[in-house]
Amino acid sequence: MNRLKAFMQKMDPTELTAKDRNLPQILEVKDFIAMGLGTIVGTTIFTLPGLIAARHAGPAVALSFLMAAVVAGLVAFAYAEMASVLPFAGSAYSWINVLFGRGWGWLAGWALLAEYFIAVAFVGSGLSSQIHLILASLKTNLPSQLSHPMGTDGGFVDLIALLAIFLVGYIVSKGMSGAARIDVALVILKVAAIFIFVIVGAAHLDLSNYHPFIPAYKETAEGAFGGWQGITAGASGIFLSYIGFDSIAASSAEAKNPQKTMPRGILGSLFIAVILFMTVSLILVGVVNYTNFSTGPGAAAPMGWAMHSIGFGWLGNALEVIASFGMFTALIGMTLAGSRLLYSFGRDKMLPSWFGKLDQNGSPKHSIWFITTMAIIVGAFFPFEFLAQLISAGTLIAFVFVTLGMYTLRKREGVDLPLPGFKVPLYPLMPALGTIGSVIIILGLGNAAKIYIIIWMILGFLLYMFYGVKRQK
Repeated sequence: MNRLKAFMQKMDPTELTAKDRNLPQILEVKDFIAMGLGTIVGTTIFTLPGLIAARHAGPAVALSFLMAAVVAGLVAFAYAEMASVLPFAGSAYSWINVLFGRGWGWLAGWALLAEYFIAVAFVGSGLSSQIHLILASLKTNLPSQLSHPMGTDGGFVDLIALLAIFLVGYIVSKGMSGAARIDVALVILKVAAIFIFVIVGAAHLDLSNYHPFIPAYKETAEGAFGGWQGITAGASGIFLSYIGFDSIAASSAEAKNPQKTMPRGILGSLFIAVILFMTVSLILVGVVNYTNFSTGPGAAAPMGWAMHSIGFGWLGNALEVIASFGMFTALIGMTLAGSRLLYSFGRDKMLPSWFGKLDQNGSPKHSIWFITTMAIIVGAFFPFEFLAQLISAGTLIAFVFVTLGMYTLRKREGVDLPLPGFKVPLYPLMPALGTIGSVIIILGLGNAAKIYIIIWMILGFLLYMFYGVKRQK
């Protein structure tokens, strides 16, 4: 088999069904909505709104979340239909294998792998920032060497991020059932914290903080600020907020009745998340002027800091504690999804088969501990802000694959693929808009993110050509 033929060879979906049969089908709609909310409404809602407001959008940060949500929504519809037809572990990686070919599937999965390696680390960094703010309010601080990543403020390792990621890896390794129960409980706790913030914040709004709602456009060291350019730049920076529905799709092989549960879980969690994001953003910049969120605790933990700034220190501390526990839901969701992606690579022999091994509980422990180890290395030793846009880049590339894949999927539904339990409305327009929107967001990413993702994709292509093709034979 020559390399080009191998690259274009499509996988048989019945083969994937047979390979995934040992994964326990135990997840219901409530589990997927909790997983989606746990991941989507994760670190970003507690960390990014203030930073994006200060550096790009000003008081219009809610519009950045809305713009990103519109693009994410267009893609989420495609995800919902694909997950109902092709309920396999690995989400876009497995789907594109079936629809376009093994090489294209590998590239889609490779892009997602960058997302999950960094996303787990990113959430761990956000959780660490919250806990450090709590410790500071209690007049307790860890030494700088153990409080910051290497090269940042005299740090060597972020110890709290390291311990949090390790703990979640241990929980997930014990099986999907236990992880799902913990996830549901922590999501309820986290959403309660958000409601408390909104209620208290709404009573302490300063309407002058909303003027001008869209500041005048200018270029800064961080990129575009103000105008629609700043709003678009903000949307690019926070697009990672909406990757949670991919984490749902990655676990679709473990769903009960995936034709119904997958679309409901994906679209339901995204709809709730958009409302929460926009509400929190509007309240946050109304309570405290957006310029106060550029550096320090206001940048890393804006919700708790905002409560401190209006004299509700005790409530800020309580919110930070609850938010810290709630962030574990995002860690759980990302670790689950990333390990399922690695499992699917090993399942198909695109990486060593060791990754595709399941334990007696149907859990891919090897993949879980590998992604945990990689996330510890990235999250404990690399700066927080460095991570955000790299996650968006990997996600967006996968989104382009999925939306374009809709045109091949529709031709095969009811022919050699099952009929869907959900169909994208306004087909073929919506998938096209999802592709265009994803490309626009990619173009809005920082130059560093573009360079790093190009290097990552080139490495993935070379790995396939000189390793994957041989394994495929």
